[in-house]
Order: sequence, then structure tokens, then C-alpha cells
Amino acid sequence: MEKDYIGEDYIVIKALENGVTIIGLTRGQDTKFHHTEKLDKGEILVVQFTAHTSAIKIRGNAEVMHRFGSTTSEGQKRQ
Repeated sequence: MEKDYIGEDYIVIKALENGVTIIGLTRGQDTKFHHTEKLDKGEILVVQFTAHTSAIKIRGNAEVMHRFGSTTSEGQKRQ
């Protein structure tokens, strides 16, 4: 893998319930939230790791599709 590799693959996130939150986290010495999206059931978001995004957090029930296959998050709704 190249030293400057920042990701070229896209990740598809499909909300399985209303109110799924997607949070982008920054790269660098201090990891911080830099972007959030809220999806309702059936909505899809296509995301990619970039020079600014090192991690993506998903809160809620969603299907995540990527080049290795797919997985389902099992987040619980906040009360």
C-alpha cells in the first residue's frame, strides 16, 4: 500500500430505520467530528475516506456495503 494512500473505495450506507446518524471523523493528531448526516429508512449515502476523513461512525440500524461484502450495524435508538 502506498504511503499517501487515502482510500479510493466507496462505502454505501443504507438506513434500515429512521434517524440513522453518520458521523465523519478527521485525520491527524486529534480526531474530531467534522461532518454529520441523518438518514431515514431506505435512504442511501455513498461515502469515501479522504485526506480529511479517517473514520466513519454509524449510529442506528444500517446496512454497510463495501468491497469486502456487507455488514449490518445494530445500533440501539437513544431514549
